[in-house]
Amino acid sequence: MSELETKLSAARTRLILDKPFLGALVLRLPMIEAEGDWCQTTATDARSFYYNADFINALTLEQTQFVLAHEALHCALSHFARRMNRDKYRWDIACDLAINPLLIAEDLTPCPGALHVVEYDGMTAEEIYPCIDESDHMNTHDHHIYDQGESNPGGSPSGGGNAENEQPSTGQGGQQNQTSNTPHQGQQQQQDAGSSGGEQPPPLTKREQEQLAIQWTQRLAGAHQQAIQAGKMGGALGRMIGHLLQPQIPWRMLLAQYMTATARDDYNWARPSRREGDAILPSLRSNELKVIVGLDTSGSISDEEMKQFVSELDALKGQANARITLLACDAALTEDSPWITEPWEQFQLPREFKGGGGTDFKPVFEWVEQYDENADLLIYFTDAQGHFPEHEPRMPVIWLVKGRAEVPWGQRIQLS
Repeated sequence: MSELETKLSAARTRLILDKPFLGALVLRLPMIEAEGDWCQTTATDARSFYYNADFINALTLEQTQFVLAHEALHCALSHFARRMNRDKYRWDIACDLAINPLLIAEDLTPCPGALHVVEYDGMTAEEIYPCIDESDHMNTHDHHIYDQGESNPGGSPSGGGNAENEQPSTGQGGQQNQTSNTPHQGQQQQQDAGSSGGEQPPPLTKREQEQLAIQWTQRLAGAHQQAIQAGKMGGALGRMIGHLLQPQIPWRMLLAQYMTATARDDYNWARPSRREGDAILPSLRSNELKVIVGLDTSGSISDEEMKQFVSELDALKGQANARITLLACDAALTEDSPWITEPWEQFQLPREFKGGGGTDFKPVFEWVEQYDENADLLIYFTDAQGHFPEHEPRMPVIWLVKGRAEVPWGQRIQLS
């Protein structure tokens, strides 16, 4: 084994021991030295990890761990299958800006040219993409040889990591982006660890993208579970992966399931009067479901989203025989709260709400504790960015969340 191969193996082993989630993903990528000038740094086609020997030699062991994990995350997050009709150059930039903060938060040392813009920390590539301007002249440090790209504004093939732009640009923190002298159009067909890296791999077909996306999702779930069992899955990376692996069930369906499960319809087995005979037959007894609805009016929820939520809840209310108490709150309850809607009445917004200051969830829970602690269910519609009560109430709580923020307790339903 050469000195370079030993260095790569050592970096991979360190990841397996210290970062088992990332290590498990890196193990799925055979490491292949790229011959010729098509790869000036590192690259992946969702099947293998390609590297330029001179580039790896110039890195520290810690930086080598970073570039290995970086390519593995591109694959595990299916960036090769998520571009859709987006411009390749801007998409490649967005993917790197989404991945690198996660690795930095895991205490990995960025390689030279690694893009990092603090304002994008915690955002997905889809969220970052609209913020990228074609005139930004950023380059990724690596080669995203997932597919065939269109031309960027400068007339060169789009995509990060290559020297499509004549002048090197400077990344966050003053690091100069690594560039190559050739465009990086193309992708690789399936190869094993012994395959040659002499030529740039051809692009994936649509079918290959779909198959690899399924494989990498399975690998992602397996690595996530192993890391959880090892007690080494947390932080920003853990939250993002957990979010991605959530079942993609429409929020309306989930809310309906919880509402109907909480409804207090039951059978009464009491003995009937003697005039009805001696047989004990069940009779359906329906009790009124008392639901508290907290509405975040701090400005994070749009009027249209509020209307959709209220409309859906109004439809569910009839099924569950629910009496709804609405509490509107930003940093404090609105002065005219609460509004009560009986099961036979239409549930609708009582008035228009203007965005207020910060968000504090405690006033809603304090009101419930003081005036309606026997309620059956509390549903809070919010972006979940605010101050939470220290203690979970006795009643079930459903958080219908817009955005990616987490909640300390209760059932979280993602608004999509």
